[in-house]
Amino acid sequence: MNRLFVAYKPSGIGSNLFLSKLKRKYNNKKAGFSGTLDPFAKGVLVVGFGTHTKLFRFLDKTPKVYRATLWLGAKSQSLDTEMIEEVQIIPELPLVEVENAVKSLEGELEYEPPIFSAKKINGQRAYDLARDGKSVILNKINSIIYEIKFINYSHPFISFEATVSEGTYIRSLGRIITNRLGVEYGSLSALERLREGQFKYDNENVLDIKKSLNIPKNSYLGENDNLKYGRILAIDDLQIKDDGFYWLDNGDNISIIQVKENEVKYELGRIYTC
Repeated sequence: MNRLFVAYKPSGIGSNLFLSKLKRKYNNKKAGFSGTLDPFAKGVLVVGFGTHTKLFRFLDKTPKVYRATLWLGAKSQSLDTEMIEEVQIIPELPLVEVENAVKSLEGELEYEPPIFSAKKINGQRAYDLARDGKSVILNKINSIIYEIKFINYSHPFISFEATVSEGTYIRSLGRIITNRLGVEYGSLSALERLREGQFKYDNENVLDIKKSLNIPKNSYLGENDNLKYGRILAIDDLQIKDDGFYWLDNGDNISIIQVKENEVKYELGRIYTC
């Protein structure tokens, strides 16, 4: 069964284990998801079954929207509630300072990702090295914070909503807010992904693939049988001839092609939409 849909992962379960439950629910062995959520986090997870697992990199999945709560004074190496070591009691802060610290993150941001992350160091995941007590030094990364909204400050908890580029670590945003407030420690006590690009939770209803892609549609003007049987396509038979990735509408299925240096190749063959 080929299927593309948005699931909602609850907190307290890893993304892979949650996918296993979905595979049993829909009786499908071949499945995958886009954009891992940490076990403590909850929210939308784009899931594909069958051939639809090949579509993830062509989906309109950015920007992403998260809602988070930062716990000031909570010390955790993982920057969330999974590894709380101690909790410091800190004085309540002026509301305007909290609001300004949150809003100051908007724009392009350079920062260090959490050591408990899936980043690789010489082929090993950073979180595996960190759990083994080994030194973890990660290069700084850049993210775009398109918008960040202050929601509430109920000391010592700060809630905010962030619209960000792909690959942004919300736990790191919490650390930056903590530092800008002059507080020694802070960790996320809650994290929810509300959206991945255009995708939000809708009771696991099947997505319309033709409306879910982040690449433009092209038109093949040659003989239909060439496209139907996956034959070589001539660039002169395409409506758009510029380099790039495109999708072609074959009726009940689509093909994804790449145009490069006046040549056309199939990136994905026939992907049935139903």
